[in-house]
Amino acid sequence: MVVALLKGEAVRGYLNPAQLGHTERVDLLTVDGEHEELELATVRCIYFVREFSDDFEPVRKAFFSRPKMDGLWVRLKFRDNETLEGIVPNDLLDLLDRGVQITPPDINGPSTRIFIPRTALAELSVLGVVGIARRAQRVAAAGAEAQPKLFES
Repeated sequence: MVVALLKGEAVRGYLNPAQLGHTERVDLLTVDGEHEELELATVRCIYFVREFSDDFEPVRKAFFSRPKMDGLWVRLKFRDNETLEGIVPNDLLDLLDRGVQITPPDINGPSTRIFIPRTALAELSVLGVVGIARRAQRVAAAGAEAQPKLFES
C-alpha cells in the first residue's frame, strides 16, 4: 500500500485492509519494518498498488466512456478540488463507513483499488448505476424455463 497524506507525503508499507474505515487510525508496517500509526484525518488516499514505485497514482482520473464493471459509477471531489472517478460496489452500507473504496478507471495501472477517507472528500456524486445483476438473473431464469428440454428421461 501507499498512503498519501494530505500534506503531500507518501508512506509505503503494509496494512490490514479489513480495518480500513473501522478505526480512527491506520496501523502501517513500513517497508523498513517499522510500525507507524497514522491518523485517518491526515490521510488523503490509500492506494492498493501492484509494486512499490514512485508512480502510484492512476494516470487516468476519469472514464473515457460508460464503465463496464458492475457497481455505482462515482465522481469524488477532494478538498483541494481535484476530482477522481471510480466504481464502488452497489451496496450503500459500504458508503456509510469512514471512507469509500473505489476501483479506479485504469484497472491496468499501478493502483488496483483506492481507499479515500471521508475527511479528504468535499463531495461524492453518483454518475450512474452500471450493470444490474438482479435483472440479469431474472432474465436468465425466465429464459431457462422457456427453453425446451431435449434430453429428458
